[in-house]
Amino acid sequence: MSDRTNVPVGVRISTDIEHRPDRPTPYRARVRWFDPASKRRQSLSEGKSSEEEAQEWLESVIEAAQAGLSPSLATIKLAEYGEANMDLALRGLELKTLDPYLSGWRVRVVPTLGHLAVRMITNGALDRTVQNWIADEHSRSTVKNTIAVLVRVMEQAVRDGIIKVNPARVTGWQKLYKQAEDELLDPRALALPDWETLVALADALVTASHDQYRGWGDVVVFAACTAARIGEVSGCRVGDIDTNQWIWTVRRQTTPAPGGLTDKGTKGKRARKVPIIEEIRPLVAQRILSADPDPDARLFTGPRGGRISTAVLRDATHWDDVVTKLGYEHLRRHDLRHTGLTWFADAGVPVHVLRRIAGHGSLITTQRYLHPDVHKITAAGAALSAHLNVLRAPRSLPSPIVKTR
Repeated sequence: MSDRTNVPVGVRISTDIEHRPDRPTPYRARVRWFDPASKRRQSLSEGKSSEEEAQEWLESVIEAAQAGLSPSLATIKLAEYGEANMDLALRGLELKTLDPYLSGWRVRVVPTLGHLAVRMITNGALDRTVQNWIADEHSRSTVKNTIAVLVRVMEQAVRDGIIKVNPARVTGWQKLYKQAEDELLDPRALALPDWETLVALADALVTASHDQYRGWGDVVVFAACTAARIGEVSGCRVGDIDTNQWIWTVRRQTTPAPGGLTDKGTKGKRARKVPIIEEIRPLVAQRILSADPDPDARLFTGPRGGRISTAVLRDATHWDDVVTKLGYEHLRRHDLRHTGLTWFADAGVPVHVLRRIAGHGSLITTQRYLHPDVHKITAAGAALSAHLNVLRAPRSLPSPIVKTR
């Protein structure tokens, strides 16, 4: 446990790192100094998982001492700091604003950033986090309220002297959100064109991975053919697959959380059923055979049995480099879902069924995948004309009027 003794400002500090291999946190970082008031030697220490973490902790304590901060504030985590100072950070807000702010903090900020020390949160980390919120299809107002509460908490940290500049004052996110909205208006434009292209992408990603792990390709093909999110593919268990009817019941997703990845319910909070098409049934059957017989065993894992996320897939397969070489530099992991929904729509799946497969809350979202090609529009016009010709009743000419004298 950390000693909460404050390091006096301006004293000479000595540091050391002790390696204790038999401990859960084997690197013990320690600072020592002579207290100018008591004339006694004091120390402060904390265990860390790596030597790099231990060195970072030492530097933070030294910097805090130079600034007159207590070590508890120098290393405090964002979730802990926000909980302790939320009333102060949100002072002056109208009551109707408090609920959306607190919801944004609890549901989005804490799961993604709460485990980081306040002093370790950077502009880059916040930029990526905001982009992820936008990619998760949260509404503009939801993202705005989430950023606003984070700005207020970090501004309080500036006033407390923990940080010098508020990194949460993110600029340009509205432009990113506009780009995301434009893409969602035409998600078909983000889809892969055909099955051969999907297989070529999967093979290229496997080849580019460090261990050439075939599972990466299986994840990509399965995600596209089921129109699922990568987190949902990661959350798929053997017991979720009905091999009699070849249906996958989507019950959970893997998402980032403090301390790593965790499983939670689907985005819509409801389970949904997705068909497993013939093209991927051998793939699924093989993975079921090679998996642990426990129905709770994961159908898809990394090469070491770990959970998969979109970031894990990207880094392990060098995704950005691969899709650029293939001529699909715009392609993201989430676009595999756009691909599947576009293919389902083009196959003639009724919109109400497609909505259930996608798990969309709004029918408007599903309808965006139904934009027909030009030849389908002209064919529809010809079909309507033919239909009207059949229904049109023959029109008889009026008899001529003969005048007599």
